[in-house]
Amino acid sequence: EVQLVESGGGLVQAGGPLRLSCPGSGFTFVDYAIAWFRLAPGKDEEVVSCTSSSDRDTYYPDSVNGRFTLSSENAKNTVYLQMNNLKPEDTAACYCATVSSLIGWRDLTTAIGYGGEGVQVTVST
Repeated sequence: EVQLVESGGGLVQAGGPLRLSCPGSGFTFVDYAIAWFRLAPGKDEEVVSCTSSSDRDTYYPDSVNGRFTLSSENAKNTVYLQMNNLKPEDTAACYCATVSSLIGWRDLTTAIGYGGEGVQVTVST
C-alpha cells in the first residue's frame, strides 16, 4: 500500500518556525519527484517546494524562497519542509505528493500521483 503521511503542522506565531515531515512507503522513494503543496481558503493551490528524483534538485516560488527549505533523506524515504519566519499568509493546509514531472513546476496539480492527507499550518499575528 502506498502511503505518504505528513506530520509537524500546528499553530505558530508569526516569525516562528515549523518543520513538516513526509515519510513515504509502498513505493520506490528515490524514483519519484516530490512536491509540497498548500491550499488556503479562497486561494488557488500552490506548490511551495518540489524536488526532483535521484538528484533532489529543489525549487521554490518567490512567496517562500529564502524562508522554506525542502530536504530529503532517501534512506528514510522521507522529505521535510523546514518553514522559517512564518507569516499569517502562510496559513494553509499543506500536503506532500509524488509528482510525475517537474516540467512547469509552479503548477503540478495535473502531475500529482500519490498524496498524503495533509496537515494544517496556522500562523497567528
